[in-house]
Amino acid sequence: MPAKRGDVESAVRDDIGELGDLIGLEPSLAAAAYRLAQAIDADEDARQLPALTKELRSTLQALMDGRVEEDDDEFGDMASPE
Repeated sequence: MPAKRGDVESAVRDDIGELGDLIGLEPSLAAAAYRLAQAIDADEDARQLPALTKELRSTLQALMDGRVEEDDDEFGDMASPE
């Protein structure tokens, strides 16, 4: 039976799941984020919580930085005269 996921790990898995297919380094970053979330949920040493949280935030930001937002209207600026 798999271990029950904590709140942080569940939220991180949901957030990363919203990204869709992971490419390049993203699978490794996702795995690191899951492990960090597990450590936060374990709450074994409260003194480590700020460092773990900071590292998780950084890892999730690295995942997002690799994504380029798609512009649905690539010709949207053509209507505006220059």
